[in-house]
Amino acid sequence: MKNTVVALVYDFDETLSTTYMQDYVLIPELGMSPKTFWKKANQWSLDNGVDQITGSMYYFMKTAKEKGVRLTRENFRYCGTLVQYYKGVETWFERINAYGKKLGLQIEHYIISSGYEEILEGAAICKYCKDVYGCSYAFGEDGTPVWPARVINYSTKVQCLSKINKGLSKLDDKLVNEYMEDEKRRIPFSRIVYFGDGMTDIPSMKLVKTRGGNAIAVYKPKSNHREKAVKLLKDKRVNFALPADYQEGTALDHVVKTILEKLATERNLEILKNEEKKKLK
Repeated sequence: MKNTVVALVYDFDETLSTTYMQDYVLIPELGMSPKTFWKKANQWSLDNGVDQITGSMYYFMKTAKEKGVRLTRENFRYCGTLVQYYKGVETWFERINAYGKKLGLQIEHYIISSGYEEILEGAAICKYCKDVYGCSYAFGEDGTPVWPARVINYSTKVQCLSKINKGLSKLDDKLVNEYMEDEKRRIPFSRIVYFGDGMTDIPSMKLVKTRGGNAIAVYKPKSNHREKAVKLLKDKRVNFALPADYQEGTALDHVVKTILEKLATERNLEILKNEEKKKLK
C-alpha cells in the first residue's frame, strides 16, 4: 500500500494560466482583441443554437480563413509556449511531487480543459502531467483544422474524471460507462483533488467532493473573482476557495500538503488495521 497514487486534476484557463490560452497569441494573430473575439464567437453560437465551446472552435476556423491566417499544429503549439501562469505554477509540480514522495505517495497530475490540446502541447508545464484532456481538432491534408475531433465541456469533464478514476486510457470511450467495482478502480475519488475556477468545473467539483475527495475553487488574487469562488463554497460545491497562488507557503500550498498528509495517515492507519486482523487468523 506504499506509494499510494493520488491524482491532482486541474482545469487550465484561469486556474493555472492567468487568462484563456487563446488570448495570449492566437486571437491577436487574427487581428482582434480577446474581448471582441469571444463576444462575436459566443453570439454566433447563440444565433445558430450551437454549444458555446463547439461554436468557438468553428468560429476560430471561420475567422482564420477570412483573415488569411493558417492554423496549423505548429502555430497552435507556439501559442502554448507563450502562456503566462499564476505565481508558483511552474515550480509547483516538482515541489508537490517531492512532498508526496516523502509521504510515500505517488502524485499524478492531469489537466482537463475546454482549451485546445494543440496549444497545450506547447505549454511547458504539461510535461509534468500524466495525461491532458482538451478540445482537439481534426486536421485536413493541408495541415489546417477541418472539424472538432473532441470537445471538452462541463459534462465531458466528468467523463474524463471517470477515466482517471478507473485507470482507463484517454480515448477509451466505451469502457468508461461500464460498471466497475469501487475496489477495482485505480484512483478512488477520495484520492482525487480537483482545481477549477468556472462554471464548466462545477459538475466535476461536485462529483469529487460528494465522493469523498477534495475540490478547490481558485480565483485570481486581489480580484473580484473571489466572490464567485466563495459562492461555490457557500453552495457546498467545493471544500476550499483560495487565491490562485501556487508559491511555497501560500494558503493553497498549505491546504494541498495537508490533504496529502491526511491521505498518507489514512493509508498508514489502514496498514496497521490489516496487521491487527492477521492476529485473528
